[in-house]
Amino acid sequence: MAFEIERKFLIEYPDLEILEKYPKSEIAQTYLKTDNGLTSRVRKRTTDGVTKYIFTEKKRITDVKCIENEREIGIEEYEKLLKLSDPERGTVEKMRYCIPFNGRVVEVDVYPFWNDRAIAEVEMEDENEEVVLPDFINVIRDVTAEKAYKNYAI
Repeated sequence: MAFEIERKFLIEYPDLEILEKYPKSEIAQTYLKTDNGLTSRVRKRTTDGVTKYIFTEKKRITDVKCIENEREIGIEEYEKLLKLSDPERGTVEKMRYCIPFNGRVVEVDVYPFWNDRAIAEVEMEDENEEVVLPDFINVIRDVTAEKAYKNYAI
């Protein structure tokens, strides 16, 4: 059992020239139908031409903390699990930039349907840890507790 402690921020649309200096991945994330209180998803993540498939289950404990179980899967299992997708949630596509900063990695997700904003996420060791973001990221507000900004809702 692994815990994920994460804060999420709505940010102004970032300067892509700056972001292009950092590692990036194309992500397609599909949520699955569940009835056990868990959020389940499959993710196709392509980085530098290499694609990985990941299955993740999360159980929310607080707005900031959840139990997360994640494992890499093969393309066959990925395609099989896609058949269990939740038709009410659809697939979320985004470009993720990973920015090492202050001993953490700031993940900036740029979505194709927004041209004025994006999302920045930071995983932490402790729920009360102060989050510091790079100067070139302009925070609109903390949306960690806002369901409208969960990936499954976007």
